[in-house]
Amino acid sequence: MRFVYFLSDQTGVTAETLGHSLITQFNGHDFQQVTLPFIDNEDKAKEAVLRINSSIKDNSLKPIIFSTFISEELREIVKEVNGLHLDIFDVFLEPLEKELKQKSTKKSGLAHGMSNANTYMKRIEATNYALANDDGGVTRHYDKADIIIIGISRSGKTPTCLYMALQYGIYAANFPLTEDDLENSAIPDTLKPYKKKLFGLTISAERLRQIRKERRAIGTYASIKQVSYEIREAEKIYIKKGIKFIDTTELSIEEISGKIIEQTGVQRRFRP
Repeated sequence: MRFVYFLSDQTGVTAETLGHSLITQFNGHDFQQVTLPFIDNEDKAKEAVLRINSSIKDNSLKPIIFSTFISEELREIVKEVNGLHLDIFDVFLEPLEKELKQKSTKKSGLAHGMSNANTYMKRIEATNYALANDDGGVTRHYDKADIIIIGISRSGKTPTCLYMALQYGIYAANFPLTEDDLENSAIPDTLKPYKKKLFGLTISAERLRQIRKERRAIGTYASIKQVSYEIREAEKIYIKKGIKFIDTTELSIEEISGKIIEQTGVQRRFRP
């Protein structure tokens, strides 16, 4: 097992995102990922270095460290770590400064902080909308929706809506297809005025069975017969009504959201 550390003077989201994207390209390795956020002074930086170096005593493999520090002082301290250190800002900022003929601001927290109040408020408003219009509980505000995701239970509707709201400010509602809908092979009357906003999710029977079994193992809810039936009938509805849909079985929430945006053309209110 090889340790992978994500270090940052802020939340660590940037280091995590890029670092994780890179290490997933290497199959056959067992990575233990650790995030050390809010390292915003020299003492914390030295403590992080000691922690990482001490992990080598119990592991012959040197750790991999991804870091995003604006402070030159903190970056110099972390460079003393005994492992493969990939300083993300060091790699990208200097070439950008040369190309743009401008020094970077060297100000931390700009990527995920409150520096843009308008963007932050759009994020909050979209998230509140997704929460208020989750699982078909409220439908009277569907005229404000950018997209309405439909599908059977546990196909990924709620996390996808929340991700699109948080990352892009998209007003995403979701509505579950019920037994009656599946039996009638029709979308509910509530959704008919918003057919152009509908987008469907499907999933493999085995994957859905696993998810439902973790949620509620009793009864027929997680049986392979039941999930196979629901998936088959939901896909019939999508095809019959001309509703675009994707299979979420092998996709992450990020990939699901990206594919929905690509296929529908729904506009992002901002970029992460």
